[in-house]
Amino acid sequence: MSSSYTIQQGDHLSSIAKTYGFRSYTVIWNHAQNAALKKKRVNPNVLFPGDVLFIPDKKPKDEDGETTAVHLFRLNVPKLKLRVVIRGRDSKPIPNANCELEIDGAKQQLQADGDGLVEKPIPATATGGTLRVPDFQIEAPIKIGHLDPIDEQSGLTGRLANLGYYRGDLQNVDPDELASAIEEFQCDQKITVDGKFGPQTMAKLKEVHGC
Repeated sequence: MSSSYTIQQGDHLSSIAKTYGFRSYTVIWNHAQNAALKKKRVNPNVLFPGDVLFIPDKKPKDEDGETTAVHLFRLNVPKLKLRVVIRGRDSKPIPNANCELEIDGAKQQLQADGDGLVEKPIPATATGGTLRVPDFQIEAPIKIGHLDPIDEQSGLTGRLANLGYYRGDLQNVDPDELASAIEEFQCDQKITVDGKFGPQTMAKLKEVHGC
């Protein structure tokens, strides 16, 4: 039976789809009753607490085939990928860094690419872990599904925190600290420095952060 689901902090569509028994989140995301939410949020894995998602009925799919023959069916299931750029204290990417990625207790030894990017498929049910870069004494927590949309104040502040500009409390944001962080980001990106989240700053922040 179809139903509605209210997004909680830490939710992302891949995980929700898995919970409801869908192999692909696209069945939910592309449903007509989610069109308004899809237009508003754009990224299915960056939702906001309080968003309401329609969960459609599961529909079986039939395929014709001769009973005396062997048939091969291929199912395309989108993979959830974690993408992290390793940056130094100067905010510049660290190329080819050796690192350890721990997700829900499972550890993997990886190497960043020439742009400092670490990219790895993860289970749809993954909740979080830690990224460690021993050579640079970096140990960063990974919270999957906790990044809010960029058109929300918390999403903007969270991205500044991820990039190392805002170092204050994300639950109780200090306006002066936030304005200073915005100005520092704007200065580094050579855009108008006014300490505000205007359209130009939002667009540049999304570009630099990657989503």
